[in-house]
Amino acid sequence: MDAIQIEGGPRLEGEIRVSGSKNASLPILAASLLTSGSSTFHNVPALNDIRTMCRLLELLGAEAELPAPAPKGSRRKADPHIVKLTTKAIKDTTAPYELVKTMRASVLVLGPLVARHGQARVSLPGGCAIGARPIDQHLKGLEAMGAKIVLEHGYVTAKAKRLRGARLVCDIPTVTGTENLMMAAALAKGHSTIENAAREPEVEELARVLNKMGARVRGAGTSVIDVDGVDELHPIEHAIIPDRIEAGTFMVAAALTRGNVLVRDCLPEHLDAVIAKLRSAGATVTAESGGIRVKGPTTILPVDITTQPFPGFPTDMQAQFMVLATRAKGQSVITENIFENRYMHVQELARMGADIMIEGRTAIIRGVPRLTGAPVMATDLRASASLILAGLVAEGRTEVLRVYHLDRGYERIEKKLRPLGARIKRVKGRM
Repeated sequence: MDAIQIEGGPRLEGEIRVSGSKNASLPILAASLLTSGSSTFHNVPALNDIRTMCRLLELLGAEAELPAPAPKGSRRKADPHIVKLTTKAIKDTTAPYELVKTMRASVLVLGPLVARHGQARVSLPGGCAIGARPIDQHLKGLEAMGAKIVLEHGYVTAKAKRLRGARLVCDIPTVTGTENLMMAAALAKGHSTIENAAREPEVEELARVLNKMGARVRGAGTSVIDVDGVDELHPIEHAIIPDRIEAGTFMVAAALTRGNVLVRDCLPEHLDAVIAKLRSAGATVTAESGGIRVKGPTTILPVDITTQPFPGFPTDMQAQFMVLATRAKGQSVITENIFENRYMHVQELARMGADIMIEGRTAIIRGVPRLTGAPVMATDLRASASLILAGLVAEGRTEVLRVYHLDRGYERIEKKLRPLGARIKRVKGRM
């Protein structure tokens, strides 16, 4: 099992490019099930979660073409960010536990399979390290559209000869729930309205893709989405938007190390809440052609953060900002409103000298003069990123173990950070 080793200290300076969005790619790949033909997607991040989704689609009968390496001695370089999916012959409609347990986003095949093939059997994803994330809103919406739902033996089975349009009211904004219902409604008979819909950029991107396929989706990016169902959709070619969480992570790295970094290939409008908090912490953040420049402050100021659905502060940036707060002059307060168990990185940061106290969903962080390197254990994707950030400023060596979590959402982060001056490398075979 790989580990990441970091020797802390250097200021980060230079330019870094952001990969395509994982959280946009996964529902878009699932949406290919709504079509019959071959779709090509560009700027897809080369991540384990992407490979898992492609394996699932292949299990269902799709043909997935990921880039093959260039022949030895060839000057041609394979582009690892292109995925071609052919969905002419879907032979199965079951998403097995073995895959769903490794990636909750597998549940995104539920809506497309029922909409186009009349049935789906998908393993219930259960909880995960950062807390339970039920799919009750997905099932409630599909049931309102006429699907018969049966829960048994750890699987949900949904059947409908053809879904029909309906008014779908989400009890809470749910990103994957909104995406599943939007895909299902695209092929339903009649008009559907999704109320209290998630407003995340990834939802808006999926709507953009569905419309390119021939769907009639309006209002994505707002709390009310209208969908007029059509009889069929067609395959497309599309380039995925940049990953706003990866961009935010690099921006925090620049501020934390008092660096000067241009984060390229990102969309500032997706990062308003992150930018506002970085400025509150004393960083200088400016939009430039092709990206966002972040200059770290001489003195990091404390910040108070409350995670909220988009356009509020993203829960996926909470752990990274907690590291920034450990180096602030004063006390910061972070309140986690999205997940009930997303502070497991705290005990690992404490091993590096952080002063953090947890009271329910609130973390109180008192800035310390220094962090010191230590062996630490990653517990989830964003916790992994926070430990990498802490290692960048810690005295001595930090070794982050169990980085398979990291590889689910960051494309070779060590290779991206090294040109900025980070002393970071991947070590094979560590437990």
